[in-house]
Amino acid sequence: MKKKKGSVSFGIIGLGRFGLALAECLSKAEKEVIAIDKDDARVREARRFTEMALVVESLDQESLEESGIQNCDTVVVCIGEQIDVSILTTMTVLNMGVPHVISKATSFMHGEALKRLGATVVFPERDMAVRLGKGLIYNSFLDSVTLEGDVEVRRIQVTKDLVGVSIREADTRQKYGLNIIAIEHRQHTDVDFSSDYRFQAGDVICVIGQIGNMERFESDIQ
Repeated sequence: MKKKKGSVSFGIIGLGRFGLALAECLSKAEKEVIAIDKDDARVREARRFTEMALVVESLDQESLEESGIQNCDTVVVCIGEQIDVSILTTMTVLNMGVPHVISKATSFMHGEALKRLGATVVFPERDMAVRLGKGLIYNSFLDSVTLEGDVEVRRIQVTKDLVGVSIREADTRQKYGLNIIAIEHRQHTDVDFSSDYRFQAGDVICVIGQIGNMERFESDIQ
């Protein structure tokens, strides 16, 4: 794979539902993607999104190097069900010197083993369930990105209790330890706003802070 100057490239190993959806998402964002799997039908499906979809029978280092996946900036190992294969493949990719390796895990112990190798770990099913649960608990909850240290960036729908209240009056930093970093209003996102801005119906605020503080805030504005 020849990289375009300044471009970021991704490798995806395993084209189940998670891997295939990831390949589609990255390809539609016009990212360079190498997608590999031993199943020919899955590879053919991936070729709808990327020309670099390859059948690789074995996931040993020699076979992976032939695919060119070691040249990617980020490789995502999407093998969750076969834990031994997942761990060995993750170790191989890390040994190949890929700067950022992300591995899918299906259990806590699986995730701990991957972390010890040096991979970033994701739990797709669990994370989706948590997002759905939060959406059901807090009607104002829209979406979030979880960071290290139990910190989230979360999009929160402004409720009637906040309509007409200014950012200064809401005082989320002092009361909850939360910072408002953006306001979405009428399909426009504003990151340069005054503390005198008064929330309006339909607004969405983007907030960063500790998850516990975030949930206390959402509970209070219901």
